[in-house]
Amino acid sequence: MDSIGIIGGADGPTAVYLTGDFGIIGQHFHFSTMAPYFVILAVMVMIAYLIGNISPATLLARAKGIDIKQAGSGNAGTTNALRVMGKKAGAITLVIDVIKGIAAVALGGFVCGQLCAMICVVAVVAGHIWPVVFKFKGGKGVATIFGAIVGLNILVALFALLILVIAVLISKRVSVGSMLAALSFPVFSYWLEPDFVVFACVLALIIIIKHRANIKRLIKGEEPKLSLFDKEKV
Repeated sequence: MDSIGIIGGADGPTAVYLTGDFGIIGQHFHFSTMAPYFVILAVMVMIAYLIGNISPATLLARAKGIDIKQAGSGNAGTTNALRVMGKKAGAITLVIDVIKGIAAVALGGFVCGQLCAMICVVAVVAGHIWPVVFKFKGGKGVATIFGAIVGLNILVALFALLILVIAVLISKRVSVGSMLAALSFPVFSYWLEPDFVVFACVLALIIIIKHRANIKRLIKGEEPKLSLFDKEKV
């Protein structure tokens, strides 16, 4: 458990120190002020956000002369890359989006500890969904969230993945699996990563909001099936 200690007397604190999982810069490191730790934490969070800006779907589409935001569903993510550019592009997009999530969180945790890793989960997802380098138009964040959760707690990620796979197999729609998996984050976090529950709720809310168009189509019965399950396209 992370903790912050203060040494001092009647005249006030004379030193502040960190104990617990605060990464390589904070483990039992004594500071006369907390500023150095929080400055480095802020830098790591910014790095996580910028890592999230890497958009393989956008870059692969541009290489083919396609504007991914104007093709298919307009989403710069795995499902749309699969529909617009085929299985190879979809697979590459999925792998890179997962890896960038893992990398951002693992780096933040290594340098600044578990608290930083948790914040980096949200930061890398925000970078994917609202990338500054692509005018704040990114994907829905599902693959990146999975990778980020793997970097934080692989058991939470695997249980959520199981929910996603079961839901997709039953509904034949990735959007349904994605939303149910997102809603499972707080539940699994409560048991396996309690300190992450609030962050997990934020992620679940973001995913639901980003899928609001899908929800409308599901209600109307107009949500398309994943091409792998669509008999008309097989």
